[in-house]
Amino acid sequence: MSQYNPQEVENRIRKFWDREKIYKFDSKSKKPVYSIDTPPPTVSGKMHIGHAFQYSQMDFIARYKRMRGFNLFYPFGTDDNGLPTERLVERLKGVKAFDLGREEFIKLVLDTLKKELRPRYLEDWKNIGTSCDWELFYSTIDDHTRGISQWSFLDLYKKGRMERRDAPAMWCPECHTGVAQVEIKDKELESNFNDIVFKADGKDLIIATTRPELLPACVAVFYHPDDKRYKDLKGKKARVPLFNFEVPILEDKRADPEKGTGIVMCCTFGDQTDMEWQKAHSLPIKEAITEDGKMTELAEEYKGLSIKEARESIIKDLKKQQLLKKQEKIKHFVNVHERCGTEIEFIKTKQWFVRYLDLKKDMLKWGKQLNWYPKFMKTRYDNWVKGLQWDWLISNQRYYGVPFPLWYCEKCDKVIVADEKDLPVDPLKKIPSEKCECGGEIIPEKDVLNTWFTSSLTPTIAAKLTGMEDLRFMNLRPQAHDIITFWLFNTVVKSNLHYKKNPWKNIMISGFVTLKGKKMSKSKGNIVEPQDVVEVYGADALRFWAAGSKLGEDLDYQEKDLITGKKLLIKLWNATRFVFMNLKDFDSKLLKKEIKLEKTDILFLRKLNSLVKFCTESFDEYEYSRVKNETEKFFWQMFCDNYLEIVKKRIYQNKKGKESAQYVLYRSLLTILKLFAPIMPFITEEIYKNYFEKSEKIKSIHISEWPLCEKEEKSEELDFFVDILTKIRQEKSRAKKSMNSEIILTLSKKERDELADMLEDLKDVTNAREIKEGKFRVEF
Repeated sequence: MSQYNPQEVENRIRKFWDREKIYKFDSKSKKPVYSIDTPPPTVSGKMHIGHAFQYSQMDFIARYKRMRGFNLFYPFGTDDNGLPTERLVERLKGVKAFDLGREEFIKLVLDTLKKELRPRYLEDWKNIGTSCDWELFYSTIDDHTRGISQWSFLDLYKKGRMERRDAPAMWCPECHTGVAQVEIKDKELESNFNDIVFKADGKDLIIATTRPELLPACVAVFYHPDDKRYKDLKGKKARVPLFNFEVPILEDKRADPEKGTGIVMCCTFGDQTDMEWQKAHSLPIKEAITEDGKMTELAEEYKGLSIKEARESIIKDLKKQQLLKKQEKIKHFVNVHERCGTEIEFIKTKQWFVRYLDLKKDMLKWGKQLNWYPKFMKTRYDNWVKGLQWDWLISNQRYYGVPFPLWYCEKCDKVIVADEKDLPVDPLKKIPSEKCECGGEIIPEKDVLNTWFTSSLTPTIAAKLTGMEDLRFMNLRPQAHDIITFWLFNTVVKSNLHYKKNPWKNIMISGFVTLKGKKMSKSKGNIVEPQDVVEVYGADALRFWAAGSKLGEDLDYQEKDLITGKKLLIKLWNATRFVFMNLKDFDSKLLKKEIKLEKTDILFLRKLNSLVKFCTESFDEYEYSRVKNETEKFFWQMFCDNYLEIVKKRIYQNKKGKESAQYVLYRSLLTILKLFAPIMPFITEEIYKNYFEKSEKIKSIHISEWPLCEKEEKSEELDFFVDILTKIRQEKSRAKKSMNSEIILTLSKKERDELADMLEDLKDVTNAREIKEGKFRVEF
């Protein structure tokens, strides 16, 4: 193949890797294990550019560790459990889960995953060169994972960490489910601050609120104890407008005298402060909003209206009765469900929680025990822990997901948990035959476990694929920074609750992909599809681009970086062909012997050894971008521009030192390939198989040994040589002469002495007829 064709090569090399099982984990190997807790991507139809960016970066480390002699445990899973997958299938099939019914909808989701989504999805990851052991595959909804997730629930239940509460919880009216703190995000929305007239002690009492639809759920009015404006109202009652009932006026330090009018209504429930007030003052609970976001009978004539409709109608009626003093447009941040963007409500429902708020000091200690790459990412973890306000809500009121392994007594509400030996269990299909001790019937739990409850078990899920229990404590967790509070935090918590040990030693955090400095999103229309990039430039060029940012930093997508990557592939291919055209008469048996090397060759190998040392240290610190930058620079400047030119004549003209040059060309090119291999696996494999496999006797470069770092020795003389060569080239360019034009070169005595053992190479590469002594000069 004279011209390099990425698409043809990559397809063929991929088949070779699969056929030969190059990346298979060997459970019987005596090599040290290096284990990676691979993020299971949420099945969303196809890989996006952020996936390609992040998974390429973790694969750089995986391939490096494999070449360092580790038995790599590198599984792959897909997160296709729970609400995200439900919503995807609803959108794709134009259906609603609650309209179809539980069994029919679950069957539709599983069939869609198996036949349409998952196979195509996995191909995307294979196409970018992800070197997982694809036989170590799991899905977060398969029986293997369901059993482990249910075991986790039972274990935490036995340890007293699981609690079922009939209490207010965050709720998404759109998704009809309870929501955990980690699943909400702040969103800036336009709203109105409404000054509404309450009556108290025969006078107007102005209260400002953005939620007039919660008036029917008002249970008290609060002011700050130090606010003199309202001191005379202590112990009195306030009459709620439109609904005409009275509520107590109370003092509480949480009332902000600087906000609005300084007096605030407490509704059950508008926010967390309302919940705290209700509990602290033993106030009644009034439920004004249903689980699907409609007004209850408590709202009287507004019953059945949506929240938005009720808000508009109540404002309209307040205006009619002259009970709205002022309305001011504002922008404020509200909590929304990160899955659908719907504003969160607080609704009293029965939910399961993992009780962990009492462990915040321990959580900070667990985070401190981990090695963070980059270090500053630990701040996000610490800030999340310090800001935790809720125990972890883990139940979803949906059809699709891992079922809770339990039942209840219909009469006394006793919890009956499954036996571990029966896991995985579907409580809807397998109901205990005996009645409760109280004589009540046994009914199943219909809720499902939140998807993060399951995906936070990935180290255990992956380890149990092999039966090697120790693998659940892994070397590395690679992931993006946006799910530190989701996946990383919850995995740390679960591992310590179950095993009293952290799930990994090291954490590698990637950044985001941007376009012109802005985050990519479908709504902005600035999405780049990695499939299109691979089709045009090849996977190696995509991976080359992904290596362009320091770990943890965002990377702007620029096509020029892909073009640069493809140029590098072509240059690497052409340089290899050139080298081996000049190695046709090289005896590979010399590779196993010590041969006398020329001074220039010795110095070049010293330079290369320094690069190997630098790249090894950089990869050990997860600094793949430094490896990419320095290896690329060395290849273009030192190898192609200089060393190849220096040794040409020695080889062409069969001069003294030819074998030395050939030996070093072979060794140095193989070393450069190995340094590039973790980042550009396809072209390095193709070159290796075509030119090196026969003599190296190892079937893949990716299971060959990483270059050894020898003791560093001085190589400044080569820098001096290159400086002189550069000056000569500049003189030729200035004189508008070709690089092959013959010259007479004059060097100072010091320069001649510095280059004493390399003067012949200098004459060859510069085409100097003579090298005289004197002030530096180039004559034509």
